[in-house]
Order: sequence, then C-alpha cells, then structure tokens
Amino acid sequence: MKQVKVSEEASALDPGLDAARGDGTHEVAEGLAYRRLALVNVAFLGAHGAGDRGWVLVDAGVAGTGFLIRSAAEARFGPGARPSAIVMTHGHFDHVGALAALAEEWDAPVYAHPLERPYLDGTASYPPADPSVGGGAMAWLSRLYPRGPVDVSGRLMDLPADGSVPGAPGWRWLHTPGHSPGHVSLWRESDRALLSGDAVITTRQESAYAVATQAPEIHGPPAYYTMDWEAAGSSARLLAALGPELLVPGHGQAFRGGEMREGLRRLAEGFEGLAVPEEGRYVRDPRRAADGSAYDPA
Repeated sequence: MKQVKVSEEASALDPGLDAARGDGTHEVAEGLAYRRLALVNVAFLGAHGAGDRGWVLVDAGVAGTGFLIRSAAEARFGPGARPSAIVMTHGHFDHVGALAALAEEWDAPVYAHPLERPYLDGTASYPPADPSVGGGAMAWLSRLYPRGPVDVSGRLMDLPADGSVPGAPGWRWLHTPGHSPGHVSLWRESDRALLSGDAVITTRQESAYAVATQAPEIHGPPAYYTMDWEAAGSSARLLAALGPELLVPGHGQAFRGGEMREGLRRLAEGFEGLAVPEEGRYVRDPRRAADGSAYDPA
C-alpha cells in the first residue's frame, strides 16, 4: 500500500468556527457536519435547529460513544431532537457501536443496503479480519476486533431502491461494495458533497500513528477488513468519476477542492498498485455475497 499525499491546505475544516460553535462537530457544508469519535466519523445531515425528526444520523461510532453523538445532536438540532432515520454505510464494529442503544432511545428506523442486512439483523458475522495485510499496529490488532453482528432487526429497513435517502432530501445513496458487500456512500449533487464511508478514506487506517495524528492522504478502504479488492477498486473509480467538491470519509478528516479530486483520481486509476496490499487472505481469496462466502455464521 502506498500513499497519495494531500496537503493540509486542502482541508475542509475551519477550527475557529468549530470552536465558536462548541458542539464537537466539524461543519463542512450547509446541513452537513461530522464528529470524530476516536478512530471513526459519524455524520449529521440537517440544518441547525432542525428539531425533532428533522435530521439524519449516518453511522453510529464505536462502543461507548453514544453520549457524544447525543450531545452533538442536541447542540445542533435542539434538546431532545431525534433523527428521522439512522443510515448505515456498513456494519463493521467501529460504525455500529452505539447503534442499538440510540435506535432504541430515539425510536428511529435504521436503513442499510440489503446485502448488509445479515450483519445488522443478528444472522451473520463478517469474515475474520486480515492482519497479514500489514501497514501498522491497527492492522496487527485487527485479529482482536469484534466481527459478530448487531441485531436491530426490529427497526431495520432496506434503503429505497430509487436511491433516495429517507429524511435527507437532495442526498442519494450509491452502492460501493468491496470493503463490505452492502457498503454504501452518500452523494449530494447540488454541492457535490460526498460521504464516502470506508470506500475511500483520508488517513492510513492500518497505522496507529496515522490514526492518532490524522496524517492526511487519499487512501483505499481499511485493508484489514476489505474482503473483495476487485469490487473495492470499482467503487473507488465510481466515486472519483463523480468529481466531488467535498469528501467526508468514514476515517480521517474532510477535504475539498482540486487537490483532493486529483488525489482521488490518482487513487482510482492506480488502485491495484496503491491500495491493494501485496499480501493478504482476501487478495488471494475474496469473500463475496454472490456465493455466500461474505457471511460467516453468527
């Protein structure tokens, strides 16, 4: 795996405005903010003061961060404001940590791609992580990461087949498999804003140092969890072809503008040499939904 560097000048963050707002989020576009929770981001779709059922949560962080998500939501949207929906880019442990508790507390529906449903309804586990991909301590430790499912089956719904995102007018979901079979990214054409999930990220997630410092680069999906590299490359090329103005990833900081787009183009065009590890269980033997190999017994 190699770097596609991007400079801090391309950052979409405004630390002064973030500090003045004081809700723990980074507001990067109208009606779009995100909060970093240890090693992962969650996103908030909706206008300031949108009120109860006036906004959407994208992903649900690592275990133990529900109170941070809740506090950011109340600061942005109002006391007691519940989302109209929780949308999942995928179901890995670092994205579902607070999902069951928040969905129950907020009485909110949970939307995901149909191919991701088994990981969210308690029926299937992900294949084991692959520490052999290398890259640093996060990859080495991945053998210890939870891979079992959560069960929000009573609230789980398929994302609409027409590509719309419930509760978020102007946003559309895109199927971007590879990292997981039902991975999705979100796209808003009006300002070319892209929530990439883990299909493309902006830090070297395999490295504990890079995760801690948020060292910026345009990077393929976290290698230790990616189970189908051919599909992952196709997804990266799909996202690059959109020509986003703003990129908000599942890991790493948000970037905007031409330098980001050029980095994304380079990653997409050279994906096999830049993102795919030289060694790895799923490089040799991908796991896919079509043959059922993506779903281990729960």
